[in-house]
Amino acid sequence: MATSPHNRGDIRDFLVGRRARLTPEQVGLPGNGRRRVPGLRRGEVAALAGVSIEWYTRLEKGHISGVSEDVLDSVARTLRLTEDERTYLFDLAAAAHPSRRAPRRRVADVPPSVTWLMETITMSAAVATDGRQNVIATNALSRALFAPMLESHTVQAANGLNIARYTFLDETSQQFFTDWDAAAGVTVALLRAEAARSPHDSRLRSLVGELSTVSLEFRTLWATHHVRTHHRGIKSFHHPDVGTVELVHQHLDLPMPPHTVQALTTYTAEPGTSAEEKMRRLASGAVKTQSAEVLS
Repeated sequence: MATSPHNRGDIRDFLVGRRARLTPEQVGLPGNGRRRVPGLRRGEVAALAGVSIEWYTRLEKGHISGVSEDVLDSVARTLRLTEDERTYLFDLAAAAHPSRRAPRRRVADVPPSVTWLMETITMSAAVATDGRQNVIATNALSRALFAPMLESHTVQAANGLNIARYTFLDETSQQFFTDWDAAAGVTVALLRAEAARSPHDSRLRSLVGELSTVSLEFRTLWATHHVRTHHRGIKSFHHPDVGTVELVHQHLDLPMPPHTVQALTTYTAEPGTSAEEKMRRLASGAVKTQSAEVLS
């Protein structure tokens, strides 16, 4: 079975984009003056990767089925791919190989043990998501922190919180995410990586199609083929009750049955900062709300 046209397009756009961002000087080649197009030429990539230009040209056109891991590894090193980008390239190759196509992603509930664990985390906001960026479990503090998302008209209309849908289709996201551009870029990069892992996921394709149709920003970012498989670092939110909160976030893959993807992300304030006090205020409000619900 041949590589699908859709898969070939993803491979082509990804490799061409990564080739374009490298200069000859970065890989130890002479610059040879101004070039008509940015980046390395196909022949230069082929020579550095140790393959013929005909073979590399065919690969860049999306004919990746049957390519050995050693060759892909050589191309990845030549193009100086990050670990996430290398994983993405190998996932595209696996999806193009008839005998390696993985079954479709299955929908699975968060195990009770994980939800119990999340609720014991009282000073960090904990959120479980699937590969499509659907929020599938939260703890009390995350429900308080992400109240602007949970209460948005977009989420209520969709009957479920999808981070990508909220980010690109709800205007309030640009106030809630202090650095909206960074949040949007990471969200698309995570979806792009999931699309390579699970190319036959109809629900993911539907989501990407919806966002591409409605949001110019999403279409632009999707076309860059930037990928992320994990995200960690510092993220800032503007909460209507406590103001701006800067938190450290950490992403952990959850142990799940085969062909399901779920991750737990925690958001924690640095000790001794104003953000810690704001999280305490949110946590106190969340506890009061829960107590009121129990007593009502």
